[in-house]
Amino acid sequence: MPAGSPSNARYMEMRRVTLVGVVINLLLSLAQLIGGVLTQSQALIADGAHTLSDLMSDFLVLFAARKANAAADANHPYGHGRIETLATVGVGLVLAGVALGIMFSAGQRLLSPEDLVSPAPMALALAALAIVSKEALYRYTMRVARRVRSGLLEANAWHHRSDVASSIVVLIGVGAAIAGLRFMDAVAAVLVALLIGHMGLRMIWNSAHELIDTGVEPGQQARMLEAVRALDGVRGAHGLRTRWMGGVLLADIHIIVAPRISVSEGHRISESVCVALHGLDDELGDVLVHVDPEDDQKGAPSSHLPGRAAILERLKPKWAAVGVRPRPEEVTLHYLDGRVSLDLELPLNPSGSAAEAAEWAAELTRVSREIEEIGEVRVRFRYRAPPT
Repeated sequence: MPAGSPSNARYMEMRRVTLVGVVINLLLSLAQLIGGVLTQSQALIADGAHTLSDLMSDFLVLFAARKANAAADANHPYGHGRIETLATVGVGLVLAGVALGIMFSAGQRLLSPEDLVSPAPMALALAALAIVSKEALYRYTMRVARRVRSGLLEANAWHHRSDVASSIVVLIGVGAAIAGLRFMDAVAAVLVALLIGHMGLRMIWNSAHELIDTGVEPGQQARMLEAVRALDGVRGAHGLRTRWMGGVLLADIHIIVAPRISVSEGHRISESVCVALHGLDDELGDVLVHVDPEDDQKGAPSSHLPGRAAILERLKPKWAAVGVRPRPEEVTLHYLDGRVSLDLELPLNPSGSAAEAAEWAAELTRVSREIEEIGEVRVRFRYRAPPT
């Protein structure tokens, strides 16, 4: 990644916020685990294990952020954005694994009432500290995630928010256990595990949708098509396809333009389509515009027709027979409705009459249409000044 490039700047922001999370999670998990042992709170130990799992996901984010923001190369022409998606699946799997472990341990204690103990009041203070720390970390991470449009960073932010919810459950469970309901500490641990598992499965589900190229919702797709169809020079639009690539939306679309405009005008219209779509959605990255001279959903296909060189090779002897040898730039081919239309622009001698030009055009049309694939033939003459 070149220094100063958008990808490098994006990576540095992701790296900074993740390293802040690493420091906070490390200190907090140590406080929760040690405090949970000292205060005999299984819920606090479970919450500490959850926080410890954040360290694993933070390191995964650091690795994936660097790889995902690497520039496109020969083997990855669309970039490396899907690495973020795969890493998000990894974070989800870590969460699901932690949830299963916590539920198993808490379930065993619930089935053995003699193992239930009342935690010490200090556990309440540690649970409150976790709530404040994780909420601040969630807000900071989510703000950066939205600025750099990173699904992976957003998943990590929600990971922090899940810690807030779990710490609230721990606070309630520990408080109830101190008040005399000793089983509530283990119940709180189970509830924490359910929250963690739900978050992990949701990350896996959303990432799986991206990996199978799920597009935008129908309402957004309709708005995109409407914006394109309203543009000057666009006669119709169809075939809009979208997919996500590491937090960036990619799209391709077919537009219908007037059949006989120049290539450069068609290209200019396609550029206006890209501008319009980017103005509609700031998450949109690359847009591929396919320019159609006719509605290829209804019109006869032209792919079976011979190319320019083959057509001209068959026309040259017929034109030579009537005394015409046009240069390549004087012949324009239009592949429309399953036929080849010809536009000929030929020089006219100063001494030539209008009647001679009309007769000449009629003869050119006749011999050209002897070829089965030729449809309409249009002949125009330009005045050729005499030599001086």
